[in-house]
Amino acid sequence: MRTASRPAFVVLDGTLLPIERIAADTPYRSGKHKRHGMNIQVLTDPFGRLLRASPALPGANHGLTAAARTHGIIDALVGMELKCWADKAYQGAGRPIRVPCRGRRLKGWKRRNNSTRAEIRCLGEQAMAALKGRRVLRKLRCSTNRITDLGMAVLVLHRAST
Repeated sequence: MRTASRPAFVVLDGTLLPIERIAADTPYRSGKHKRHGMNIQVLTDPFGRLLRASPALPGANHGLTAAARTHGIIDALVGMELKCWADKAYQGAGRPIRVPCRGRRLKGWKRRNNSTRAEIRCLGEQAMAALKGRRVLRKLRCSTNRITDLGMAVLVLHRAST
């Protein structure tokens, strides 16, 4: 988190890393994606560089639950007084997390607000795409206990290559 204190803001985003189906599959099944996977949360800086990847949780966990309660990412951002941009999945996360306005047919300032926030959040999405572009993370066929270590190794390799 000390690395994240240097920039003016960070972008928080979560993703589901697909895994092979396992015997006790209920906690690993994501209802949104309709597949089995592991949920990770990623922090990126304003330039789209990956700063931190959280330990992997079963895919049934919501992004807000993983970031706020399990990993304490939001509490750490509050303690550092660092602004964070995130998507609508983090509604109700607290003061440091800036999320878009809810609704389908937004007009006026709310629509412009969501557009500018999407431009900021796209940096996090691009970093996530670079992380998931690694062949080893496309479909994980290893034990779910090893996925956190595998994700951290890919993060280190990604940092070294950029």
